Amino acid sequence: MNPILVGVIGGSGLYNMKELTDLEEIKIETPFGPPSDNYVIGTLAKRRVAFLPRHGRGHRFTPAEINYRANIYGFKKLGVRQIISVSAVGSLKLEHRPLDIVLPGQFVDRTTRRESTFFGNGIVAHVSFGDPVCKTLTGLIAQGAANAEIPVKKGGTYLCMEGPAFSTRAESHLYQSWGMDIIGMTNIQEAKLAREAEICFATIALVTDYDCWHDSGGAVSVDMIIENLVKNNENAQRILKETVRLLPETRDCPCHHALRNAIITQPDMIPEAARERLHLLVGPYLPDRDASAP
Repeated sequence: MNPILVGVIGGSGLYNMKELTDLEEIKIETPFGPPSDNYVIGTLAKRRVAFLPRHGRGHRFTPAEINYRANIYGFKKLGVRQIISVSAVGSLKLEHRPLDIVLPGQFVDRTTRRESTFFGNGIVAHVSFGDPVCKTLTGLIAQGAANAEIPVKKGGTYLCMEGPAFSTRAESHLYQSWGMDIIGMTNIQEAKLAREAEICFATIALVTDYDCWHDSGGAVSVDMIIENLVKNNENAQRILKETVRLLPETRDCPCHHALRNAIITQPDMIPEAARERLHLLVGPYLPDRDASAP
């Protein structure tokens, strides 16, 4: 089978990719429990793509309930080296209107109840995260959007809130005062874990509303979000198709070497259980214990 070129994470309203063909569902087991759903492997623009709905089909998991570690580990197990995350967001600036598409370059984490790292329990790593999205992959998405003749805005900051309730008006104004561009509930964990898994990551953010700061917009509602997502999802899928056409079959990137100098635990102090749990991630960087023994 041809290698899987890219993984796509679908958010609210994007539970399948209608143009995927030659479909195969794969159930993956991980050391962190089950992913949100089976991975759907298919062909798009003559390339192999893996798709996963982050909330599960039927939207069964809240943002805090999503097993982010299992989701990203599953992509790693499939051999995926780049992930495109499609997400619904609210706008915190007048210039980002509902139905606009933003490719953010930065994140601010306001979540409190989620697992955001593969590490711990005997092995510690600190990855570089100053630039949390892959600039090369984001550039390819921007070019794909241009080829599809769909305008996107490149750059800006995505604030990730805890949810599942939407912001209070006071919170919305606070985030505006910080200079945030858009607000969502899911992408920061995906970005952090993808970096630890040495997978390139980028976000296609679909603006659905003005959060609650904009007086003329009224309260944010699920109906409003879904209505705008339905309109935007067709454009998102066109962008994905054109982006997949542009992706080179092989590509090296600093994202693919994020753990090279990140593991700080002395190798002979790492418990065997931790080695086994994270072998897929850390195996290339840890000497074989038997080989290193005197």
